[in-house]
Amino acid sequence: MAPRHLVIVGGGTAGWLAALMLADVAGRKGWGTKITVIESSKIGTIGVGEGSTAVFRQMLKHLALDEAEFLRESGATIKYAIRHRDWRRVGHSYDGPIDDPSLLTPGLALDTYAVAAGRPVAEAHVFQHLLNANRAPVAIKDGRSIPASPFHHAFHFDQARAGAWLRKKAKGISVIDDQVRSVETGEGGITALVLDSGARVEGDFFLDCTGFRRALIGPLGADWLSYAHMLPVNRAMPFWVDLKDGVEIAPCTTAWAQKNGWIWQIPTQDRYGMGYVYSDAHTTPDQAKAEVEAALGHEIHPRNDIAIDAGRLKSAWIGNCVALGLSSSFLEPLEATSIHGTIVQLMLLAEWLGHPTGQVLYNAAVARQVDDFRDFIRLHYVSERRDSPFWRDVAESHPQNVRDRLALWQTRLPQAQDFDPFPLGLPHLQGQLYTPVLDGLGLLNRAAAKAEMETSPALRDKTRMAHASLVRDYTRAASQCAPHRAWLGSL
Repeated sequence: MAPRHLVIVGGGTAGWLAALMLADVAGRKGWGTKITVIESSKIGTIGVGEGSTAVFRQMLKHLALDEAEFLRESGATIKYAIRHRDWRRVGHSYDGPIDDPSLLTPGLALDTYAVAAGRPVAEAHVFQHLLNANRAPVAIKDGRSIPASPFHHAFHFDQARAGAWLRKKAKGISVIDDQVRSVETGEGGITALVLDSGARVEGDFFLDCTGFRRALIGPLGADWLSYAHMLPVNRAMPFWVDLKDGVEIAPCTTAWAQKNGWIWQIPTQDRYGMGYVYSDAHTTPDQAKAEVEAALGHEIHPRNDIAIDAGRLKSAWIGNCVALGLSSSFLEPLEATSIHGTIVQLMLLAEWLGHPTGQVLYNAAVARQVDDFRDFIRLHYVSERRDSPFWRDVAESHPQNVRDRLALWQTRLPQAQDFDPFPLGLPHLQGQLYTPVLDGLGLLNRAAAKAEMETSPALRDKTRMAHASLVRDYTRAASQCAPHRAWLGSL
């Protein structure tokens, strides 16, 4: 049964995404659902940069929201890839572009050919060429914008500005500026919320978007499953760095490995949102700050120093309450999993809300989603580095499931059957994301790739020609696209 009154507690990106997406679903399905968002203007946000995946752009298009307006008003930038510095070894860098050229060349083994030929798998990605040239996703011809590729790019943005823009786009949503003081519960879960003002808000379905406070799901007895034994960092020190005039904006997230963790760098149109994610078993906050300053060559002013309790709820849906965003799970921000996960979870919820077994299906899917994200993040730490106690300890503690997959992929490249389909066919981790990371870390077997290509010389020759054609076409396309920063300024 569709909810009569859906109450979302917590605004921000997660809360307003939920309001927009579920209002759209309710309208299309004729639910007649009233939606109320409770958020407090007294609660601020750190706002030091967020990276999305391509699913965010797909969501904008589905909701008929204007991308140029989003970029202009939120100060967002384009993201084609994650650039990994010093992860394999100090001085080595590789990129993980998020487009999938295999969709354009069905039946051809582009990645296998590249590995066999000793070439980076990212070379056949149009996003790699756009990144190399620091270009926008369009060429401007006769005053018209011509897309450079058929693939959806992603974005970088300040969470506070993006959340404020999403709020402006939400129509027909009731908004209450207040905080939840207490939660009233009954047999089916939450019956009402009591606010600081004394107001009482009843509802029949609730979304907890209150972040680490978990103000709704917590009182329902939610259990937290820690990933501390799987992921090696447990603190984050966020800060800002101003963007200098005249300097091009690289359309990628940078993840820069350090001696005790890694630094993120996310560009918006006026500054970099940055932070050091590190292990407090190997360094102190003061030492971490000094390490960052030595790497950057200037002083930083941390916004905070946050303990990371990586993990997820055992059940993200309890009774009539679903936890979304940071209320549901938290992982280090290495692969832009947070907003991606929220959007996909909302798609699942829209499909299964009111379904007889919807709660069971939803909890299983979300658990699998976050566990898979965790394993993908851990893979990044399979490194040649042994230059600090942190990296030596990491090298001795890789989980067995990661070791097993690496052993399989030493015999061949990742294949579609290595990844179970995600429920409802929704976007999830597949080989096109794994392979550039495995390649960049030197974890693919060139001899095995050569042997695979040699089984069919005709296929090898066809793949070689297709690969050369893509590289040639993408190099030319990138040269014709507008410079990234100038294009953003023209919107």
